Amino acid sequence: MGMNVLVTGGGGFIGARLAAALRAKHPDARIRLLDVAFPPQLGKSFECITGDLASPEVIAAALGNDTDTVFHLAAVVSGGAEADFDLGYRVNLDGTRALLEACRKLPKPPKLVFASSVAAFGGKLPEVLDDSTTPAPQTSYGTQKVIGEYLVADFTRKGMLDGRSLRLPTVVVRPGKPNLAASSFASGVIREPVAGVLAECPVPEETGVWILSPRRVVEAFVHALELPSSAWPTTRVVNLPGITLSVREMIEAMGRVAGRRTMDLVKFKPDARIQAIVKTWPIRFRTERADAMGFKADADFDSIVRDHIESERAAATA
Repeated sequence: MGMNVLVTGGGGFIGARLAAALRAKHPDARIRLLDVAFPPQLGKSFECITGDLASPEVIAAALGNDTDTVFHLAAVVSGGAEADFDLGYRVNLDGTRALLEACRKLPKPPKLVFASSVAAFGGKLPEVLDDSTTPAPQTSYGTQKVIGEYLVADFTRKGMLDGRSLRLPTVVVRPGKPNLAASSFASGVIREPVAGVLAECPVPEETGVWILSPRRVVEAFVHALELPSSAWPTTRVVNLPGITLSVREMIEAMGRVAGRRTMDLVKFKPDARIQAIVKTWPIRFRTERADAMGFKADADFDSIVRDHIESERAAATA
């Protein structure tokens, strides 16, 4: 009998890619996606449930008693959670708690992989963070993610589920349109110029970013699921590996891969609100634990830009 999977946030970019990766690896799996909206093509391949994560009725309809695997990606993104305090807590905290409570009621405790964030860290930080660095979030989004991590760990300790939380770096390059995430600029300074469109960058060019590609993020979710429970003996959360680059280094890599003309399409337009959020985020990690567990970073940013260009070409011809 195949896996029975629920992906919250399944209508989003990473959620949809994860669903496709799971389908390729487990052709007989039943895969259900929960989100507030879906691209039309997803409905042809997966069971799509449209609704609010914070609604117990919606979660019950999406989960089903036969669910054995849950990927919890749904969230109000960083900038959105900071701008709308109530919405952020309703979805990112109340929704997470409601999902875990529904998992608790299943006949058999499911495996659950939770998408957390390096926004868990903030305040006065060491130059390089490691697995012992204490989370001290400086945003509502980061606070909500840390609370989610603790909930996943406690429900696991009680035997109600088998949870694992991944602290994601900034995911670059995201296709589509800009969103409310404070990190949206990191994709925008590549995505728009490669498409021949002007990009406005709200942070200075020396701003550092801890980066992981979409391909590596999806691989990390699948790998986290496949690791045995014994691989998470003392803590149920791990900082994923990534690479550190300044915005200027990202733009220069784009120039090498896509042509120098693309660099001229990036214009710097300071935004104090975005800068205030981004400056709280760490940019350098030692990820010895993640490395030992088999999680992988990207080799370099040039390859990330190439992957994005190839993905866009494939999507255009699909």
